[in-house]
Amino acid sequence: MFMAKLRSLTNKNVCKDTGPDDVSLTITHCGICYADVAWAKNIPRNTIYPVHEIIGIVKEVGSNVCRFKVGDHVRVGPYVNSCKTCEHCKIREEVHCDAETTHTFNSVDEDGTITRGGYSSYIVIQEGYVIKILNNYLLISAAQLLCAGI
Repeated sequence: MFMAKLRSLTNKNVCKDTGPDDVSLTITHCGICYADVAWAKNIPRNTIYPVHEIIGIVKEVGSNVCRFKVGDHVRVGPYVNSCKTCEHCKIREEVHCDAETTHTFNSVDEDGTITRGGYSSYIVIQEGYVIKILNNYLLISAAQLLCAGI
């Protein structure tokens, strides 16, 4: 079912436009964890775009975004969206979402765009799924820390 939905969306935008609650970032680095190796080998099946440990620099922010500014160093974990209404999402435990979370890669976001993971050159994400990294921290050193939840 996922692959059929994915194929039907192949003519959609590669990346969604930056909305009022979104942060657009240029991806500078990405880490690879054990799960990415499994996904790259297509062990879970239907994997097209692996890698979820994303590091980048903010290039644009939506009009409602207040926690980030252009030039900030940021990171993105395994999720870029969720239902936001279930008991788990309300307490920021999207990993247990009752509906369905949108993964950083290999998922279809609410606007129909396909998430393409850390091998992309840029990504647009809702502000709540972006975390700031200190600007003096070396970006190349940050990506490998993400899968461990740091």
